[in-house]
Amino acid sequence: MALKLGLVGVGVIAKAQHLPVLAVSEDFDLVAIASRNATVEGVRSYATLAEMLAGSPEIEAVSLCTPPAARTPDARRALQAGKHVLLEKPPGATLSEVEELIALAARHRITLNASWHSRHAPGVAAARAWLADKTIRSVAIEWREDVRHWHPGQDWIFAAGGFGVFDPGINALSIVTHILPAPFALQRATLGFPENRQAPIVAALDLAGADGSAIHADFDFLQQGPQTWDIRVETDAGPLALQQGGARLRIGGADATPPPSHDLLRGEYGGVYAEFARLIAAGESGVDLAPLRHVADAFMLGARSAAPPFHF
Repeated sequence: MALKLGLVGVGVIAKAQHLPVLAVSEDFDLVAIASRNATVEGVRSYATLAEMLAGSPEIEAVSLCTPPAARTPDARRALQAGKHVLLEKPPGATLSEVEELIALAARHRITLNASWHSRHAPGVAAARAWLADKTIRSVAIEWREDVRHWHPGQDWIFAAGGFGVFDPGINALSIVTHILPAPFALQRATLGFPENRQAPIVAALDLAGADGSAIHADFDFLQQGPQTWDIRVETDAGPLALQQGGARLRIGGADATPPPSHDLLRGEYGGVYAEFARLIAAGESGVDLAPLRHVADAFMLGARSAAPPFHF
């Protein structure tokens, strides 16, 4: 039987990804939304999570699609009400607040799931399997996109706690932490902050693997024209490339992308909700903090440089 779900925050990502998947999901039945500025036809609508929990107490799970800086109070409220919680990425604005939520979910014996949607991209599972027994020599990450296209007018993304270029960059880190067979740590970073903003618009990271591999990442929020979401891995058995955010996989120069599927439930967000349902059924939580920890390290260790003012 499908679990009754409430969704909080009906913005760009919810409309483009969450709602289409929930419309065809057999695991979840969307019964209510909470949003100050949007409604969903045929679904009960509330202004806040508190109103939604009071008006629709039958809800069993809550999906939080609000910006990270505002997400934790709602997550805390939902967990205290005994609801399973799905967190959009990044799971929170700080490591400490997410760790608090992990402990709270454990006390209430309910599921907390930090979703990393890029890990469900078509080529990622096959890349992880192929790399499992390889010696990694180097990794190059290029994650460059146009913030004006993907986040038009969303000033929160450049406010303190908004992550800036790490909002997309953390997707790359979520993939790399998932596919590499050994952990890695930040060595140095440079973060470019617009003079009128509190979060970086460009970043360059140098990391080192526990196996001696060198990892370099370039993140850019000002890309014009074609967008770039590529990861290249050099190994003792030849190169591997994940392109288009993990949608395409090449091994040794040959296409190794799994056969395409047009089923929404087999896409990235279909995978997110399938994982959430599996964890609930198993009575478990799933919160991998590795990608968020690397971003926190970059803010702590990175050298800050000035970039020109940014305006949408």
